[in-house]
Amino acid sequence: MTRRLPIIATLVVLAAAAVMVGLGIWQLQRAKWKEGIIARYAQAEKLPPIIFPMTPLKDEQLPLFRHATGVCLRPIGQRAAAGENAAGEPGYVHIVDCSTGAEGPGMSVEVGWSKDPNAKVNWAGGAASGIIGPDRKTRMRLVAASAPPGLEPSAPPSIDSIPNNHRSYALQWFAFALIALIIYGLAVRKRLKEPAA
Repeated sequence: MTRRLPIIATLVVLAAAAVMVGLGIWQLQRAKWKEGIIARYAQAEKLPPIIFPMTPLKDEQLPLFRHATGVCLRPIGQRAAAGENAAGEPGYVHIVDCSTGAEGPGMSVEVGWSKDPNAKVNWAGGAASGIIGPDRKTRMRLVAASAPPGLEPSAPPSIDSIPNNHRSYALQWFAFALIALIIYGLAVRKRLKEPAA
């Protein structure tokens, strides 16, 4: 009596491999999308400075990595986040959330860096110039080129800090699918070679 190919197990393995291949293709699409964003940001770095936007913008309209100037009328909040100074030393960047008038989303300004997350920020607002970078809370913030007394200038936003490892993720998913098929193929081959009881 000859052994037959296990239909259900084969379908499960083929379905799992198809899902993994699909995830690999999706990661390749994400890689292409991310490369487009990085190219857009690289172009933005070369454009002339703008006034920090005072109206709400969609995510794809954010002028990230543009040189800009803005005016903080009144600080309304302060926070710290992990970051680096201009020399690349790790520590904390200090961000001041500002009112910019009666309307609009306001403005966040990264005023400087220190080793102390609770460092006193001696900045009462006013004009600030620098580069617009991403912000987890307000989606974008102005990273000031200079710092008030007691703080050092922060590292400007860098395109190099944007991860683009989608191609390696795609290769991993394709490898997982191939490995699953090879292991299953070896297991089935061994089973088919065994004499039927």
